[in-house]
Amino acid sequence: MQTVVRTAFFMAVFTLIAKLFGFVREMFMAYYFGTSFITDAYVMSTNVPNIIFGGIFGALATAYMPLFSKKMEKEGEESASRFTNEVITILLIASTISALVGIIFSDQLTAVFARGFTGETAELCSFFIKVTFFYVFFTSTASLLEAFLQYKKVFLPQTATTILQNIVMIGTIIVSAVYDHHFLAFGLLIGYGIRMLILLLIARKKNLRYRPTRRLGSAGKEIVALTLPVFIGSCVAQINQFVDKTLATGLAEGSVTALNYGYLLVNLVSALSTTVILTLIYPRLSKSGALEDYEQFSTDIGKGFNLTAIMAIPCTLGILLYSEQIVQAVYERGAFDAASTSLTSGAFFFYGVGLFFTAINLVMIRGFYALRDMKTPVFIAILGVAINISLNLLLVDTMAHEGLALATSTSAFVRTFVYYFVFRKKYPYIQLIPSKKNLTLVCVASVVSVGLSYVLYAAMTRFWADYSLLIVIVCVIIFACLAYLVLLKIFKIEEVSLIRELIRRRR
Repeated sequence: MQTVVRTAFFMAVFTLIAKLFGFVREMFMAYYFGTSFITDAYVMSTNVPNIIFGGIFGALATAYMPLFSKKMEKEGEESASRFTNEVITILLIASTISALVGIIFSDQLTAVFARGFTGETAELCSFFIKVTFFYVFFTSTASLLEAFLQYKKVFLPQTATTILQNIVMIGTIIVSAVYDHHFLAFGLLIGYGIRMLILLLIARKKNLRYRPTRRLGSAGKEIVALTLPVFIGSCVAQINQFVDKTLATGLAEGSVTALNYGYLLVNLVSALSTTVILTLIYPRLSKSGALEDYEQFSTDIGKGFNLTAIMAIPCTLGILLYSEQIVQAVYERGAFDAASTSLTSGAFFFYGVGLFFTAINLVMIRGFYALRDMKTPVFIAILGVAINISLNLLLVDTMAHEGLALATSTSAFVRTFVYYFVFRKKYPYIQLIPSKKNLTLVCVASVVSVGLSYVLYAAMTRFWADYSLLIVIVCVIIFACLAYLVLLKIFKIEEVSLIRELIRRRR
């Protein structure tokens, strides 16, 4: 487990750097374009291909991991390599078809998925869709390459390549602001293309040798059969996001962009905590699941649950307390004014309500997948989508875009309890929560540390009003983290001891 913590530490550092570049990208976007019709069209154009095809390709990569693990552990590397070639062939064919669909039917896709857009906004969205459907070709292949490298215990390069990708996109935003905003979508295309090529070069060094196949073997047919349920189960967040943005196209200008910026902030927090843990735990779960080593499986998923809770609970409380200040510090400059901050902070707050529940859901979903139980998450995901859509329709008239964000979080809350009870019923020999007492202590430590941080925030804003709000927020976060670690140490939470041992050894 110390190896996992060490790798998680470096992944968190790389992810932080990558996300900082991502935030710089969004800050440039906010500075030059604010919450305008341009950003509304851009956000919708990037979501349409993801929701139609991107989720399927992501599901294919997710289903690939446990099946590849089974082939590798029980049949050998040659069988696993042949299986990988079949999956890559499927991806290339499907992504090529998706690109053609986007080019030919961009106007119709805009009319269906962005029905609230009219005039120049609809025309711009249609143009962007023609371009963004091409990048699915790169993201689909990159997703599979990431899964292959994760099983080979290669984690850091995948995160590092996103830094270069964000640099390319930042350059494109500047060029678009100076010359023509139609160039915006090409930043995505170029950035994702470069990322895929780098991952391909790394995978080749890990003995990936792609040879096109003319027909699917039994393994290829098996993954196709598994992809649909994984798609429904793993893409519930994308479906909810898409429903939110579709309804938001009929609200005030900037509502779509506000939801997007709020969700990006929540995603940053998630990437620094849950995503890192899941990336490391999922290959271990897949291997122990393939070998039917349920004692090791129980240990791994329990550690994943604990680490996720330790990271997600204080982050959730921090968002609820500082949502407006964070949005103001990160985005408010240039075309992003106080009105934009007000729109975005509301979305950020209500998305933040569901951060912890979404994080825990992802851990349990990966547990189902590692056990090759792809169907159970499907039914729970359908329930979640039904709840989200129902609450969207109920809340959108009274709370506007904030109601859409709240509906997403409420859906995540309900699914958490359903996932937990179903998992315990189907797999009673697997322990999800190693210690309920420790979970309670983590909650206590989170409340106390975040509460103490607000005392520091109040003092700094009163006595050092000349300081930049961004500096104040950074100081408050650092203080809250230190206080939190001290409390976890006092409460004798095991994972803190692992982190301390890691730091001692590195020194």
